[in-house]
Amino acid sequence: MTGFLFELSFWLAAPVWLLMIFAPAWGPTARIAGSPLTVVPVLLVYLALAVPVFPELWTAVSSPDLGTFRELTALADGAGAIWSQVIAWDLLLGQWMYREARRLRIPALLMGPLLVCTILLSPFGLLVFLGLRSARTRRSTRDDLAVAASCGAT
Repeated sequence: MTGFLFELSFWLAAPVWLLMIFAPAWGPTARIAGSPLTVVPVLLVYLALAVPVFPELWTAVSSPDLGTFRELTALADGAGAIWSQVIAWDLLLGQWMYREARRLRIPALLMGPLLVCTILLSPFGLLVFLGLRSARTRRSTRDDLAVAASCGAT
């Protein structure tokens, strides 16, 4: 059962990722990506995996050290719970990136591969996105200042 739940956590998140990557401009995609409820099914899988190992999980999070965490992840349900948690948080992160990219008008052809990178290696994807977002925000601010200055000069 643990193996099934482990795999299920990814497959529950995959449709949202597919929409954000392959149908970013489709109307329902923005509504779906704008909802934090997309992670609820993954979190239910997390609960199913975490409850049986709750004492070990509690020890790992209340007194964190590498040995305790290693003991938790050595348990099938412990590793599955951590995996489901990562899937849920990565999905929320990807949804935020998608919405920010749309707000900043970052091209979908750039965001698609970046979202794939975020699925696979979320810290790398997030760092690249934060750099892109910062550059885009600076450029937008600079353009807004130039427009304001030209309006004031007329």
